[in-house]
Amino acid sequence: MGIDYLCVVDQELLPYFNPKVQALKDQKILLAHSGGVDSAVLAHLFFTHALSFSVAHCNFQLRGDESEEGARFVEDWCAQHKVPFYSVRFTLDNYPQKNTQLAARELRYQWFEALKEVFGFTAVCTAHHLNDQLETFLMHSLRGTGLDGMVGIPDTETLQRPLLGITKAQLLDYAHSHKLAWREDSSNATTQYTRNALRHTVIPPLLEALPKGLEGFSKTVLHLQESQAFQASALSTLQSTLFEEVKEGIQIPIQELMALPHLLFCLHHWFSPYGFKATEVLKLCKASSGKRCVSTSHQLTRERTHLWLSPLTKTEINSIPITLEAGFIATPIQLSLQALDQMPKSPLSAHQAALNNKVLNSPLFLRKMEKGDYFYPTGMTGKKLLSKYFKDQKYTAREKEQQWLLCTSEGIVWVVGQRCDRRFAADAKTEDILLLTLNEK
Repeated sequence: MGIDYLCVVDQELLPYFNPKVQALKDQKILLAHSGGVDSAVLAHLFFTHALSFSVAHCNFQLRGDESEEGARFVEDWCAQHKVPFYSVRFTLDNYPQKNTQLAARELRYQWFEALKEVFGFTAVCTAHHLNDQLETFLMHSLRGTGLDGMVGIPDTETLQRPLLGITKAQLLDYAHSHKLAWREDSSNATTQYTRNALRHTVIPPLLEALPKGLEGFSKTVLHLQESQAFQASALSTLQSTLFEEVKEGIQIPIQELMALPHLLFCLHHWFSPYGFKATEVLKLCKASSGKRCVSTSHQLTRERTHLWLSPLTKTEINSIPITLEAGFIATPIQLSLQALDQMPKSPLSAHQAALNNKVLNSPLFLRKMEKGDYFYPTGMTGKKLLSKYFKDQKYTAREKEQQWLLCTSEGIVWVVGQRCDRRFAADAKTEDILLLTLNEK
């Protein structure tokens, strides 16, 4: 009976998985392994199909001993199966509670990319499955997404999810039938996070009312993906008629651009890859000649009859805009940002800066030291050349190169992790405070 059950389970899962194996057999794979049942199944499938893979595990230290046990479990499995193992620890204590999952995801995928670059992995694989796909679809749909969000979790050439067509129930059946071990994440049981709330309180009654709901949803995703592919093709064809590649950039005729139907839709798809919002591009089209927008990689300039899109120079790329809305940034350094109406009661550490938000009259950005930099250090009188400050603080040449500066167009706001400029520092009377915390990697 056990053998029959094993055969039935494998017959359900393997016909879907085997074609994925063929696509992965020549790849050098990095498998993201959380220690949970989904990861355990995918690791077992990779191992039994003799794929070339290594395992990466992120420990965010959010569940105390449970986090440590999960990390040891994955490491022990890798040692037992002679699979290369990589691990990293992250601290998220200083990130706003509501953004913990977003920060964790950002840090996790940045680390995967770093491992790919260093060790030559050609594909990162995760164990997302059909139930995850449904959760993502619902979250994105209810937040007002477009078609790109409704197709669910993307599967790309270098980031692959071989279990996307498999249900959670099928994975559990496979794990039990093969007597696999895994670790349960207690945080998955809470409804504190949106995804968990959907998983535990919204989706079960939906699937109870529609027992074949997952099967139907799987077909819906395929239809949406076909629509997305057609949309992308049509947008690309139209874009090629408007975007003219010239020396050192691209020029786009404003009159023809403004005449397009569904303009914001087109602007979003064409300019978001360069880091621009559709609304700011539209505003620029209506602005006077010479105005421009700058992203982390490109600048968009309004000329008399055209928009001019060009990549930033190496020096300009070193200036990285800070977006406050997310509550944190994960690259190039980890910073959490919090709005306060009074100074914190406990003294600030060197890794924190309390800024007077009312005097920050221009966007914040990060950059490295430039010749002639100066600031007005807190606790000192007058201004000081940054080079002199570094000398007094006995910075090494390497430390100078690695030191990030938080700036506005008016100057240095914070020598990050060291000293604020007193022009921008909050005090006991300040009622609109931006608290920044540097989280050590």
